[in-house]
Amino acid sequence: MTQPAPDTQAVPLMLFNSLTRSIEPFEPVHSGEARVYSCGPTVYNYAHIGNMRAYVFADTLGRVLSFKGYRLKHIINITDVGHLTDDGDAGEDKLEKAAAAQAQSIWDIAKHYTEAFWDDVKALNIREPAQWSVATDYVPRMIEFAKSIADKHCYELPSGLYFDVSTVADYGSLARAATEAGEGRIETVEGKRNAQDFAIWRKTPEGEARQMEWDSPWGKGAPGWHLECSVMSEALLGFPFDIHTGGIDHREIHHPNEIAQNQAFACSHQSGARIWMHNNFLIDRTGKMSKSSGEFLRLPLLVSKGIHPLAYRLMCLQAHYRSELEFSWDNLLAALTRLKRLVMGVEKLKLELKASGQTIDSFPLDQLEKSIFDGAVSNDLNTPKVIAQLEAIVAGDWVVASKRLQGVKIADEILGLNLLGLTRKDLRLRPVGATIDEAEVERLLQLRKEARADKNFAASDAIRDELTAAGIEVMDGDPLGWEWRIEV
Repeated sequence: MTQPAPDTQAVPLMLFNSLTRSIEPFEPVHSGEARVYSCGPTVYNYAHIGNMRAYVFADTLGRVLSFKGYRLKHIINITDVGHLTDDGDAGEDKLEKAAAAQAQSIWDIAKHYTEAFWDDVKALNIREPAQWSVATDYVPRMIEFAKSIADKHCYELPSGLYFDVSTVADYGSLARAATEAGEGRIETVEGKRNAQDFAIWRKTPEGEARQMEWDSPWGKGAPGWHLECSVMSEALLGFPFDIHTGGIDHREIHHPNEIAQNQAFACSHQSGARIWMHNNFLIDRTGKMSKSSGEFLRLPLLVSKGIHPLAYRLMCLQAHYRSELEFSWDNLLAALTRLKRLVMGVEKLKLELKASGQTIDSFPLDQLEKSIFDGAVSNDLNTPKVIAQLEAIVAGDWVVASKRLQGVKIADEILGLNLLGLTRKDLRLRPVGATIDEAEVERLLQLRKEARADKNFAASDAIRDELTAAGIEVMDGDPLGWEWRIEV
């Protein structure tokens, strides 16, 4: 096989900036360092797999920045107060509503769903950020931030303190509000000067009591959702910092409001982050992505059907982060098959290496492996191309096993699939309620082979039926040689 041609070495990192709608070179604010802030979850419910695409993307960005040699400082926030039931600044606080519905403390609700989110992060091999910033830890600082901008940029109504968007230049330029739909989702509040004005501080209505409320110059209440990210990003990264990430839905309201606050606080056109990056939606045409649908598509649901979480990560990486990605069980199973091929190829390389008496570190690492992937990742995180390049290395015969495994290791620093650690056994998960374990499956398959060899097809069919009833699909003639899988 022909050796893959490496891309040009030391390729400049180019990233798509949603603020300018163009691909731009990454030029760090602080030399040799990359400071990144990612909008985290509102912990009133479990995250669905569409939510988790944003964190696979943010993790991939962080991995690429590390691959390019930058010292990474990545912050992800946990919103445990202030996010209303409509992203357009309307409705009830999501945490207060969940606590009332479940008759639990709001603090217990936040703790439970935060830990569930962290379980999903771990399952997807997402690296820990430098810090998880929790909104309620920063409320005093939010009040001080609001006080610093209130005189020039805000006005008070009976319901709270509101930001006047006409006081900053080019409000909504991130969303292209003048030409694109989206602003219609903003709440109508009597007394607002502009339709797009948004709450900085929400007063607790007279006669009501919140589980989470604080004293402020504008009355007892809680911060607005948009205020939280401005305050935490400035506190932990400083203005300006390098990159702010989030889902594309944040591009329309939440992030323009953050930018407006940042401009007011900095007394300049500074948007807080130099580059704003957004991943596109995961599309589910069955309608089960919505949390209002009951058993919505969560990562543990995939696992309960016998699908390894890293198959979902690979499915995300197969598409460019700015492209819509359609979810289907067929697409997910195809990603699982692709992951199996990679795992089998890496296992074969490990056996070759072991037989030669060498290790992955037997040869000094040169720039070949890095340069193969550099051009792809530097072109706005082109992970589909990285995967294709990785497969060429695993399947090829152009260099010794140790060097190919080094290539796998470097590619996986970008992709995060844990290919040097995963085994066939890891990818064979048992579904919830399965009544048969792997050892029993293997025993029955051996008996079936013996029955087929003896031309006892009645016994062979009976064993197959027994396995099928237990949720096991026997894969006769499977080109991967997997022999069996758990049915979805």
